[in-house]
Amino acid sequence: MMQGIRKAGQSFLGKLIISITFGFLILSFAIWGIGDIFRGYGRNEVARVGKVEIGLEQMRTTYQNEIQTLTRQQRRQITPDMARAIGLDRQVLSRLVTEAVLDQTAQGMRLAVSDETIRNLIFDDPTFRDASGAFSPARFNELLRNNGYTEQVYVREQRATILRQQLAEMVVGAVAAPVALQEIGHRLRNEKRSVTFARVPVSAAGEIAAPTEAQLKTFFDERKAAFRAPEYRTANMLSISAETVADPASVSEDDAKARYEQIKGQRFSSPETRAIQQIAFPTPEEAQAAKARIDGGETYEAVATQRNVAEKDLSLGTFAKSQVFDPAVRDAAFALAQGAVSAPVTSAFGPVLLRVTAITPERVRPYEEVAAELRSEIATSRATSLITDLHDKIEDQRAAAKPLAEIASELKLPLRTLGPVDAGLRKSDGSTETAVPGGDATVQAIFRSDIGVDNEAIRLPRDTGYVWFDLTKIDPGRAQGFDEVKAQVEAQWRADDVASKLSTKTRELVAQLDKGEAFDAAASVAGLTIEKAADLGRQEQRPELPANVVSLIFGTAVGKSGAASLADGGRVLFKVDSATVPPYARTTQEAENFARLLASSISEDVLSQYVGKRQSELGVSVNEAAFRNATGGAQN
Repeated sequence: MMQGIRKAGQSFLGKLIISITFGFLILSFAIWGIGDIFRGYGRNEVARVGKVEIGLEQMRTTYQNEIQTLTRQQRRQITPDMARAIGLDRQVLSRLVTEAVLDQTAQGMRLAVSDETIRNLIFDDPTFRDASGAFSPARFNELLRNNGYTEQVYVREQRATILRQQLAEMVVGAVAAPVALQEIGHRLRNEKRSVTFARVPVSAAGEIAAPTEAQLKTFFDERKAAFRAPEYRTANMLSISAETVADPASVSEDDAKARYEQIKGQRFSSPETRAIQQIAFPTPEEAQAAKARIDGGETYEAVATQRNVAEKDLSLGTFAKSQVFDPAVRDAAFALAQGAVSAPVTSAFGPVLLRVTAITPERVRPYEEVAAELRSEIATSRATSLITDLHDKIEDQRAAAKPLAEIASELKLPLRTLGPVDAGLRKSDGSTETAVPGGDATVQAIFRSDIGVDNEAIRLPRDTGYVWFDLTKIDPGRAQGFDEVKAQVEAQWRADDVASKLSTKTRELVAQLDKGEAFDAAASVAGLTIEKAADLGRQEQRPELPANVVSLIFGTAVGKSGAASLADGGRVLFKVDSATVPPYARTTQEAENFARLLASSISEDVLSQYVGKRQSELGVSVNEAAFRNATGGAQN
C-alpha cells in the first residue's frame, strides 16, 4: 500500500488527490476529538478565557507564591490543605481569570502603554535606587533575579498592570457614594439606643420534674448524632525552640558582665529627672527685677501671683534632660540646685525665671539584679544559631526511620505525649489539654495524618523553632449507647425543657408589653428585677447585654419588646425605649473617610459586575482536573 502511495505521489494529479485525502482525514480527527494529538486534551490548560489560556505552570507558580506571601503575613506555616480550606486556590484562579479578561478587553480597545512610561516607572521606583538615591541597574537586576523575573517578563507584567489599572479607572473612576447611602451608613455606625430590660433566670422555669426512662430514651434516639463520641488521637511530640534549647547556666560570668556594660545605658539606667517651674516675663528687665526681689526675700509664688500665674500653671512638668527641647531652659534647669531660682533665661518664648522643686537622681540597676535576665537572653540568642543544626540532626535521624521517642532520648530533648484528645484538644473526661507548640497548625496536622506516616516538621511562628510528631493511636469516633451517655442525655433534656419553658414565658411577657402593659408592671408580676441601659451602640457589648442581645435590640422597633437567650441558660426580656442618631456632618474628616470607604466598596462591586459581563461575552472554561493538579487537590 505504501509503495502504491509513493508511486501515485510522483505525478501532479496523484499529489493533489493525496493532499485532499489527508486533509479530510486530519479535519475529521479535529472534529471528532482526535485533536488531542495536537492539543494534548488541554492537559496543561487550567482555564481558557476567550482566546487566552491559563496554563498549569502559571497557576501552580502563582498559587505557591500566594501561599508563601500568606505564610509571611501570618508568621506560621500555611500548608496547601490549609490554603485550600480558606479558598485560596479559587481566589488565585479568579484573579488570573479577571486579569485575562481585563488584558483582552484592553487589547480589544487598542489601549497601550508607551516605553517611556515604563522606563520612568522603573527609574522612579525607590526600590531600585542605591544609597545615593540614583537608579541602580545592578540592584534592579539583582532584585528581578531574586524574585524569578527577567527584565522582559518584569516589563511585560508592569505594562499589563498599568493597562488593567487604566481600564478599571475608566469603569469606576468617577463612582462616588450617594449621600443617602452615606447617611444610612452613618446611622448604622452611630445610632444609640436606650432599653429597659430584666434578666429571666433559669429558676423562673419552675420545678422540672424528673424525666422517665422512656422519655430519656426517646430524647436520645431523636438526637443520637449529638451524643456521638468524637475521634480521639494520641501523638508523641518533639519541639525545639530558642527558649527550650537555651542553657543560661552555660553563659560565663565574663560574658554576662560584658553584655551588661554594653547595654546598661539603654536598658538598665534611669536618667536623672527634675520637676521644673517657670514664670514668663515680657522683657529681660522685668525678669531681672523679679529675680532681685526674690533674692531680697520675696517668694517665687508671690512673683507668680503678681504676674497672674496660678500655682497650678507654674509647673512645666518632670523631665529628663534629653526631654527638654529648649537648650537654654535645659542647661539652666539642670544646673540649678533643688529649690533654687535661676537668673533670667532667654527661652524660645521669651525671658523666664526657672525653679527646680524636685530632683530624682539617676539610677543604674546593679549587675547582680539583672544577671539572671542577661544570662537567659544570651543563652537564647546563642540557641537560635543552634536550631538549624539541631533541626538537621533530627531530620537525619528521622530519615533513618527512628521514632521520636528514641531521637529525643538520644539528643536529650524533652518528649511530650499528647492525648488522647479530640480536634479541640478536649479529653474524654471533659478537661482541656494545655496548648501545644505551633498551636492550630500542629493540631490540624495531627488530625490530617495517619499512623506510620513520616510527617514533615512544622515551623514555629517567626522561625523560632520546629515541631515534629508521631501519631501513635487513633480512637475513631463512634456512636455511644444510651447507658454510656445517660447522664449527658438527662442534663441536655433538662436544659431543653428549661429553655422551652423560659421561651414560652418571655413570649407571653413580650405579647403583654406590645399590647401596652407597662414594663414595670409586667416585670413586677413575674418577679423580675428591672434594669436600664442608655447610649447602647450597635457594636457594643456589656456584661449584662452580650452581642446576641444587642443585635436583637437593634433589630427591634422603638417602643416594641423582645427576648433573647443568655449563655447561662436564662433569657433577657427587653423593651426599646428610644433611638437617637446624631446629625450627619459631611464636612468632618470621619465623614470624608467613610465616604471614601463606601465609594471604594461600590467601585469594587461595579468593577466585579463589569468583569462578570465581559467573562460571559468572552467565555470562560475551567479544566478541573488540571486545576486540582496545579493546586495539589484531591483527584477524583
